[in-house]
Amino acid sequence: MVKRLFIAVILLGLVVGGIVGFNLFRDKMIAQFFAGMTPAPVAVSVTVAEPITWTPGLEAVGTALAAQGVDLSVEAAGVVREMLFAPNQQVSAGDQLVQIDDRMEQADLAAAIAAQELAETELTRSRTLQERGVSTANTLDTAEARATEARSQVQKLRAVLEQKQSVAPFDGVIGIPRIEAGEYVTPGTIYATLQDLDSMRVDFSLPEQEAGIVQIGMAVTVSSEVGGVTATGKVAGIEPKIDPNSRLVTVRAEVENPEARITPGQFLRVRVELPVEEGVIALPQTAVSSSLYGDSVYIVRAATAEGEPERVEQVFVALGRRTGSLIEIRSGVQPGDRVVNAGQNRLSGNAAVTIDNTVAPVAATPAAAAASE
Repeated sequence: MVKRLFIAVILLGLVVGGIVGFNLFRDKMIAQFFAGMTPAPVAVSVTVAEPITWTPGLEAVGTALAAQGVDLSVEAAGVVREMLFAPNQQVSAGDQLVQIDDRMEQADLAAAIAAQELAETELTRSRTLQERGVSTANTLDTAEARATEARSQVQKLRAVLEQKQSVAPFDGVIGIPRIEAGEYVTPGTIYATLQDLDSMRVDFSLPEQEAGIVQIGMAVTVSSEVGGVTATGKVAGIEPKIDPNSRLVTVRAEVENPEARITPGQFLRVRVELPVEEGVIALPQTAVSSSLYGDSVYIVRAATAEGEPERVEQVFVALGRRTGSLIEIRSGVQPGDRVVNAGQNRLSGNAAVTIDNTVAPVAATPAAAAASE
């Protein structure tokens, strides 16, 4: 019995030892296999760093305003007798737009004109009698006062009649009527909007740090995401006060709008063009990777020996201004460096790479990218 138990223990030990030994041998062979494997080079696209002509600019969003634009309102109370315009009609300065009922004022004016004529006749008669010496100076003074009063009354009634006739203050496009014929209106009632669309103003805001760079007369480009509208103009005014709540400065630009494609109230993207700079190193923004440690790029270095693949080096950089798809590199990259602009997510320091610019998401060179902006 003891002998059989001893033999069973020995056999069990041999089986367990064999299994453990096999697992150790397998793990060793797998480790040796992967240690001897060389990772396949990663396909990347590159951008050659080179000095370019940099056209810096300040980006903002703005709102379009008509150079001349008002909400038209009536000056006198009364019932609207006629609406003399149609929606979106082009009107000229002085065109009558609304007529308020003025029959009572017309009658008063006729009576005032008759009274003026009588007062003028009496004044003429008083002067003649005065010259003949048969009238007193007091009579002439009274006649002159009555004539002056009559003239003033006529002028007053004519001014009231003018208030009953609303006219266009300038050339422009009139909007949708807000009142109807037969409606009673009071002074200040808005009946339409009038906008001169030949030239536009664009108001936008800049941070106080950037506002000091802007000067009157600088070129401005505005664009809309709707319809591909683009227009150019110049900075016309800069608010001398900084908003204490937002720390922003309001800037106004004037742009031409010959085809009336920009409408008041429209949202626009604004770019203020700054003086051109030469010899700036710039790269596509896709070439820069950001992390908690800073901003970096991968630079492809030449192979150290024949037959060896090219490898990348991760270099930390100092960034500057941005414009379009480009970003200024102030330090860390030298002219001629080949910088990876696609495929960085599969890279690490000293990784082997092959260059394939057919997968480049941007222009192959910063100069080409700048030319496309």
